Amino acid sequence: MDYLKKVLLDVFDLNADRASMEEISERIESGALLKGTNMAILILAMFIASIGLNMNSTAVIIGAMLISPLMGVIMAIGYGIATYDTAYVRKSFLKLLFQVGFCILTSTIYFYISPISTASSELLARTEPTIWDVLIALFGGLAGIIGITRKEKSNVIPGVAIATALMPPLCTAGYGIATHSLKFFSGALYLFCINGVFICF
Repeated sequence: MDYLKKVLLDVFDLNADRASMEEISERIESGALLKGTNMAILILAMFIASIGLNMNSTAVIIGAMLISPLMGVIMAIGYGIATYDTAYVRKSFLKLLFQVGFCILTSTIYFYISPISTASSELLARTEPTIWDVLIALFGGLAGIIGITRKEKSNVIPGVAIATALMPPLCTAGYGIATHSLKFFSGALYLFCINGVFICF
């Protein structure tokens, strides 16, 4: 019994390949930057996601989720809460609010000028969150923090970005404003909030 316990502890030991706290902090800080590369990628991801939703293309939407930097700020909020750093949490939360507002505003403009106004199935899928979305965000957040704290970089973060959709709901909220649909706006924003809170948790 003791041998089996030792084997299980060795198999599920997360400390053996964990990076130093300084390195983890640096990674999370760099992922939450609100300038330069991150902002340029945010703009591009927003346009890609909006076009994918507009054209009902799952592959394009997945591409947008892969490159979107929104996950970084949410993980920074969670990191600040875990380390009891209220100033860091406040700063990261303000960054997230700016990114959310910017994405919604820009996607609203895109959908307002887009010649395609019909709601695709991809847009409709972002308006009715379920308990499964909560579980995906929770497990995705856990996988993300395990991945970002390893010595060697892994493909966990891109996978989490795909599983826990952050950019498409914001673009759907923009579609809701552009088409004057409260259902699309509130449903999509609710989905984003669920994903954000449980990834952070």
